[in-house]
Amino acid sequence: MFYKRILPNGLTIVEIPQKNSRTATVLVLTATGSKYEEKQINGISHLLEHLTFKGTKKRPNHLLITEPLDRVGGTYNAFTGEEYTGYFAKVEKSHFDLALEIMSDIYLNSFFQRKEIEKEKNVIIEEINMYADHPSHHVQDLWLELLYKGQPAGRLISGTKESVVNISRKDILNYFKTQYSAKNTIVVVAGNFSNARKKIERKFAGIKKEEPIKKEETKENQKKPAVLSCYRKTDQTHFCLGVRAWDIFHPKKHVLDLTASLLGGMMSSRLFVRVREELGLAYYLRTDFDKNSDTGYLVTQAGVDNSKVEKAVSAILKEYQKIAKEKISLAELKKVKKHLKGKMVLGLETSDSQAVFYGLQEITKKKILTLDQIYDKIDSVSREDVLKASKEIFKSSNLNLSLVGPFRDKKKFEKILKL
Repeated sequence: MFYKRILPNGLTIVEIPQKNSRTATVLVLTATGSKYEEKQINGISHLLEHLTFKGTKKRPNHLLITEPLDRVGGTYNAFTGEEYTGYFAKVEKSHFDLALEIMSDIYLNSFFQRKEIEKEKNVIIEEINMYADHPSHHVQDLWLELLYKGQPAGRLISGTKESVVNISRKDILNYFKTQYSAKNTIVVVAGNFSNARKKIERKFAGIKKEEPIKKEETKENQKKPAVLSCYRKTDQTHFCLGVRAWDIFHPKKHVLDLTASLLGGMMSSRLFVRVREELGLAYYLRTDFDKNSDTGYLVTQAGVDNSKVEKAVSAILKEYQKIAKEKISLAELKKVKKHLKGKMVLGLETSDSQAVFYGLQEITKKKILTLDQIYDKIDSVSREDVLKASKEIFKSSNLNLSLVGPFRDKKKFEKILKL
């Protein structure tokens, strides 16, 4: 069970009580991320997330924020996505008030000192360098650039080194003022707690009431297969291969959740069996259906020997073709439904996972489905639904391939990119 309330000032509160839990989690979410940024301030959501831990009026340095939580064994962090930014603290239940106090303080009262801004810019630049040095991560960035180049959806959440350097304190204050406002904020509490609503109302009484800025709508405009390759002298090529798909509001999105799992979401999935077990081409391989409010794609990622990229890509495409031509078996459908439901249960055992499960639904859709309601959606998917959805998305004109490896010429990949 959960309880949702919208206060008169626009702030949303979601409570998920778990009386048998020995922990409590406070998660504060704002509906802003890289899709809300103009090009010149790309990375500002992520930078702001880092800076909130640097000091507030009440806690003027980072140790006064982190040490109290460390003393009670708390787990705390923050994250930035394309459409949201979140801050959380998970503690033993008797320390719920401490977690709420610190999370509300950094969310409302960070003062963004110039010297801390410049130091944290350097930290983020090293973070950008770290991910760029990992081909398996960098290929995911290339994938988004390939799909949405020139749009906020195609930019890095972290920003570029150039954009991060040029973000000013004034930019940060203006962005903080509009995006960290009551209408844009959700406070989620999960676990074992008491009187949460009244405590949250008091702690967030001073939240700003500015009207948040809206994000630019993402445009989909693909008419033929596309390839983006980054040349690297590597022993292994990492690639992302997939298709544009549906957003989070599509009524049949659960069909693609099943389709992605069936293709590459488990060790007995079709692609894992074919590409790893039978052909021995890859150590890791997975297929995901990633969806946001205005974008969605199904993508398979793998790392293979440089000489076997074409073979691996062709093998994946054949499985895409097969699932779009033949109904899956009843046994496969039952297996993948049980897999998805079981995976969800295992992922929701803790108070922090509960907070994220309910909070992200509310921040992205303004609508929360319980686990049982999602189960009903999954159970309603038929073999015909999977076939129809696969026919719709698995088309040559919808294919995309990003690679990181020792290739300067992408033409040979363009030739095989067809269904």
